Amino acid sequence: MKVRKLITLVEDVYTEGGRPVASPVRVAVAAIVIENPWAGMGFVEDLTPGISSTASDAGKLLAAMVTEALGRPVEAFGKAAIVGLNGEIEHGSALIHTLLFGNHFRHAVSGSTLLPAVEKRASAGTVFDIPLKHIKDATIRSHHQSFEVRISDAPHADEILLALAASSAGRPQQRLAPLSSEQ
Repeated sequence: MKVRKLITLVEDVYTEGGRPVASPVRVAVAAIVIENPWAGMGFVEDLTPGISSTASDAGKLLAAMVTEALGRPVEAFGKAAIVGLNGEIEHGSALIHTLLFGNHFRHAVSGSTLLPAVEKRASAGTVFDIPLKHIKDATIRSHHQSFEVRISDAPHADEILLALAASSAGRPQQRLAPLSSEQ
């Protein structure tokens, strides 16, 4: 795995809707910008070697970075893969939609649900939203949220930006009834 850069973003929300929140909500994102392991190869039928050489190392590193940056117990999580213009969306999907990547984060936070994801092909500086859901029950509405990210110089055309996001709580001032109330 050829790493160009690592990025950590942290946001603390103290007020929402004109009112202070009971306890500040923190969201953290850890991202890595790597050379696309399939860059310059044209269409690759078997992505397994690139997955094996990249996904676990990236997942392990990002899980440690994002949990440290959050500095609190994780209640919601999500992931992203943004592929540079010379790559395929499948390249990003191959790296984040494997247990080799996601299990590092799930184990670190005792999560049991699938990590919601965004993946797309885009130029450097694109804005993307990482979806987050509760770490144990994806139907808990209070934790359905997204976090907007933009890395000004990534990904380059032959790179992939991978990211993990974590939140210390659900949305600040959430007021939706539980899903069970509509059944």
